[in-house]
Amino acid sequence: MLEPKGFFVLQEFEHREIFPEKEFVWSALDRLQDYLAALFEGSTGFAGTTGQVDRPLVIFEGEVRQDAEIKSTGPKGSLQAFRDGTLLEGASIVLAGAYLADDRIRIGSNTIIEPGAFVKGPVVIGSNSEIRQGAYVRGNCIIGNECVVGHTTEIKGSILLDGAKAGHFAYIGDSILGNEVNLGAGTKLANLKMIPGTVSVRSGKDMVDTGRRKIGAILGDRTETGCNSVTSPGTLMGPRSIVYPGVAVPAAQYPRGTVVMPKKDSLRIHTMKTRD
Repeated sequence: MLEPKGFFVLQEFEHREIFPEKEFVWSALDRLQDYLAALFEGSTGFAGTTGQVDRPLVIFEGEVRQDAEIKSTGPKGSLQAFRDGTLLEGASIVLAGAYLADDRIRIGSNTIIEPGAFVKGPVVIGSNSEIRQGAYVRGNCIIGNECVVGHTTEIKGSILLDGAKAGHFAYIGDSILGNEVNLGAGTKLANLKMIPGTVSVRSGKDMVDTGRRKIGAILGDRTETGCNSVTSPGTLMGPRSIVYPGVAVPAAQYPRGTVVMPKKDSLRIHTMKTRD
């Protein structure tokens, strides 16, 4: 099954309408640019605040404020915004040292953009997410709630569903990460094959042309990749799949519960039983 329901549970995802029920799952990438353009028609909250962030910005109730104080609170030292001693509940923070390339940026509540992050719109970032130091957000991205785009991670033309995390040294190009997907450090989702032409996906005995010159990986809900693993352009993995560290995954459609692991000088690929 190459439809979205074969990879993701979408009921709680704010932007679920970008996934048509009866089309190929990668068609969401085809409509991503137009979808974001429609969201950013008219003015945005970041108008006049683009470029290098010289002092922390607080986004509260849809407005950018520079009159708030940021404090480190709680046992984990999380950052929160205050105005005249009153907590701005749900405020998001862009720390000094981040760079906002343009104003087509939307940020949900309780989200933080750390120093050294480069964010180019259009991009939508949900609530309770982290864009960490050194992250490179290249535009045309939807990043859901409780997501992490981590240190030296680059993302472009991609969709992260809620809870997806790429914490360290990852590349996410023209890809879709399902709910609670976790990329191990150094994971690369390659999106451009070396041979010219569009990318085709092997589904059983059939080859399905995506019509796309660039397409990375589509990883179903709760899939995990090990450190320094690589997926080939056109890799589709069903929910709860596992890729072992250091493995290069051949392009194909893989069913739910697939495990890709090294075996001597080759790979062992098998499926495991899952409960949901």
